[in-house]
Amino acid sequence: MDNGNILVIGAGVAGINASLSLADSGRKVYLVEQTSYIGGTVIKFEKVFSNMECATCMVAPKQQELLAKENIELFTISEVLKVEGSLGNFVVKVKKKARYVDLKACIGCSACFEPCPVSVKNEFEEGLSERKAIYIPCPGALPNIPAIDTENCVRFNGKDCKLCKEACMFEAIDFEQKDEEIELKVGAIVVATGFSSFDPKEIPKYGYKKFSDVYSALEFERMFASNGPTTGEIKLRNGESPKSVAIVHCVGREEKGYCSAICCMNSLKFVHYLKEKLPDVKISEFCSDLCIPGKSYEKFYEQTKTMGVDIIRFEDIEIKEEGKGISVKYKTDTKGSSLPVDMVILSTAIEPKKDASKLAKILGISQDEHGFFAEKHSEIASVDTSTEGIFIVGCAQDPKDIQNSVAQSEAAVGKILSRGT
Repeated sequence: MDNGNILVIGAGVAGINASLSLADSGRKVYLVEQTSYIGGTVIKFEKVFSNMECATCMVAPKQQELLAKENIELFTISEVLKVEGSLGNFVVKVKKKARYVDLKACIGCSACFEPCPVSVKNEFEEGLSERKAIYIPCPGALPNIPAIDTENCVRFNGKDCKLCKEACMFEAIDFEQKDEEIELKVGAIVVATGFSSFDPKEIPKYGYKKFSDVYSALEFERMFASNGPTTGEIKLRNGESPKSVAIVHCVGREEKGYCSAICCMNSLKFVHYLKEKLPDVKISEFCSDLCIPGKSYEKFYEQTKTMGVDIIRFEDIEIKEEGKGISVKYKTDTKGSSLPVDMVILSTAIEPKKDASKLAKILGISQDEHGFFAEKHSEIASVDTSTEGIFIVGCAQDPKDIQNSVAQSEAAVGKILSRGT
């Protein structure tokens, strides 16, 4: 008999939406997420284009609803190890890593953070701040329960430290927790693993990590975020506000061999960010091309152009040191020029998750020439994969915006429910 339970891999916006829709239809959903939190990359954003809607206001209610759903079982800090079987009767092995904090006992008071003797770069904050070995990624992360990073925790590296445990009056710290391997039986699988951002350090001419005030797009997102490392203040490394900013489009496009579709809109959003906090800042957008799909995006583009931004089309570009500052050296089709600026923001390409090939082998599904999970047919089976019963949604398939990721998750849910698996 076919199994009606569903596995969703990835708890970003597409995975959350698919899980909620399936749960609302009465299905049991197992949601597996690699990180200690839900919400994916979107929860790093303060606002989303093109309506400049508050990202937290949009996502947080869905996160809360998901955590409260009785027929959604969430596995954080977990990964899929093995998949066997076929449509209607998949058998899945999941490794659930120990959090070392009791989910029921912990109230999220954060009293355990301060006594921890370890400080490391916070990867959620793109390295712009530090965290402890026991931590939550950022204020407001859900579940609001810390996890212990055993790679950096001194106790798990041979020292007799229990300062976090002693600071917890609710006895929520449990050093005896163990990793578990769990077997799940499901009828269908939805893959919503999201994306990674291209590392601009791979292209030396952009000066990333070489010059202190050259930032990636996600670093700038976290700088602007009210719950981020600077509590929303746009500052240079020396603590001053920038008077001039260059935003460079298409970083990694040539190297990856495709347009990431949403980077231009994201770059235009940054103009709104800058003008909101620094009304007099001079902004220059450098693009080799512009991707402005759809009427609402075109309207957003036209609105952004009225905000005092110079849009410069280039054929070649390089970030160089000039005196004590930085300069954008660029060539157009007619001449070469140089523009000194205080800050550079690099709008980077979207690429597949680093472990996409490993998961593709586990699931038995195909990848395209760029490494994204491949759909069976771009028009008539756009969420189906080469393995019947396994569906791909969101940026796991290719770069796309939030609206299209959510719409695609609904399409996958519709196919699962219509088949009755």
